[in-house]
Amino acid sequence: MFFKDEMKVGSICFSLVASMIIISCSSNDVREEILDMDKPEVIEEPDPVIIKVTKIPGSIQRSGDATSGKEYLFNGDYMSSGVPYDAWVFGNGQDNSNLLDRTGDNAIISYDNTAITAPNGVRIVAPNCLNCHSASINNEYIIGLGQHDGDYTNNRADNVPLLTAAINSIYGSDSPEAEAYVQFAKSITAIGPKTMTLSRGVNPANKITEVLISHRDKNTLEWQDEPLIELSDEVIPADVPAWWLLKKKNAMFYTAMGRMDFCKSFIGSSLLTLQDSDKAEEVDAHMEDVLAYIYGLEAPEYPYEINETLAQEGKVLFENTCTECHGTYGGSDGTYPNFLVALESIGTDAELSDHYNTPSGLNSYFLDWFNNGWFGTFDNPLELMPEGGYIAPPLDGIWATAPYFHNGSVPTVADVLKSSERPKYWKRTFDNTDYDRTKLGWNYTVETGQADKNTYNTTLKGYGNGGHTFGDVLTDNERTALLEYLKTL
Repeated sequence: MFFKDEMKVGSICFSLVASMIIISCSSNDVREEILDMDKPEVIEEPDPVIIKVTKIPGSIQRSGDATSGKEYLFNGDYMSSGVPYDAWVFGNGQDNSNLLDRTGDNAIISYDNTAITAPNGVRIVAPNCLNCHSASINNEYIIGLGQHDGDYTNNRADNVPLLTAAINSIYGSDSPEAEAYVQFAKSITAIGPKTMTLSRGVNPANKITEVLISHRDKNTLEWQDEPLIELSDEVIPADVPAWWLLKKKNAMFYTAMGRMDFCKSFIGSSLLTLQDSDKAEEVDAHMEDVLAYIYGLEAPEYPYEINETLAQEGKVLFENTCTECHGTYGGSDGTYPNFLVALESIGTDAELSDHYNTPSGLNSYFLDWFNNGWFGTFDNPLELMPEGGYIAPPLDGIWATAPYFHNGSVPTVADVLKSSERPKYWKRTFDNTDYDRTKLGWNYTVETGQADKNTYNTTLKGYGNGGHTFGDVLTDNERTALLEYLKTL
């Protein structure tokens, strides 16, 4: 039915900008020498690989109660406007899977939406953060796994007139139900035409945020019907990061520009429907609990057999070539360096980084809006600090987080490790059980062009799959061993 498409755009939790793979890096003063292990009789030392990195400073985060955070994330009223409850159930039907084990009205609502009471007392359904921050793999639903199958290729605003007419017809245009729906309709109307991606599976969260703040006063957060700055229709895609990585990181987002208070960034989801800064303060009081819950999430274990002997070989290789940037693993002894890698070193698609690191009217507006408005000056401020480059992320649960790179341009870890094997055009089924245990990632077919939305086209702006060529010096046997070890993380 027509209600579902509108609900899917709502998850813009500002923490979502996703998880890229950077497998082999070294710091400014660290030089790694990698030998061809297939030819031990010929000892040739290649030129050292020098990687430019910047250490990301840490900041003190608020502490909270994880149990309360889980309750608020699953059932809380951090949205303020949505579709009247009865209309939503009529349009979508009951969802009896109850993946979140919720009670009451939410027991029959899909995991990615929440039944709440609007400020005027009307019971409504609104999207929640689990739209983008949970997904299934091999038919196992995992909270914190980034959405890997979202479809944002269509204009979500197309169905708003029909939905509005239905609500007005059922309840009356002057009814409390229509009033409780109006801000949701305004936001979707603004977002729809500006956030369409060119392939399925990538996420337009950054652009959704830009659209929403273009309609909100930076201090009061009140909605403005006319945008305060004009935006283009261009969308730079991103993959959604795994939430369980956040506990290790000193900065949020692939660009590492989310600094200081992480909790404040979570309120980005509420920008879809909140009335003003008073509501933002109310929501903010719960975010320390949500952060505590997210910090408690752990990566899922690889569900299939692992060749332990081969994995041990891969561990040695990993520790000799990858740990400088990606850290070490093994319980409480693990370390993570929190490095931002320069663009000229990593070489991956620069569009996302450049989008916020290049002086422009939009960039100035975006940074000023957050850093000098309510988000950056209220208690526990958020700071956006673009420096250029991409963070080298932790690799916990890497097996489950396909596709890879910050834009989801590479379908498997094996392809990350051998750049010549990366397909220019590739297509997957979006069946969450269609998993490649050998290459670690999604099964795919190589295409000759982009026939439809299910084909990833790496020739498009922002969709490139180049860079991170550090694995090219490895032999096939070394890559096989390294892949086996990565299954254990």
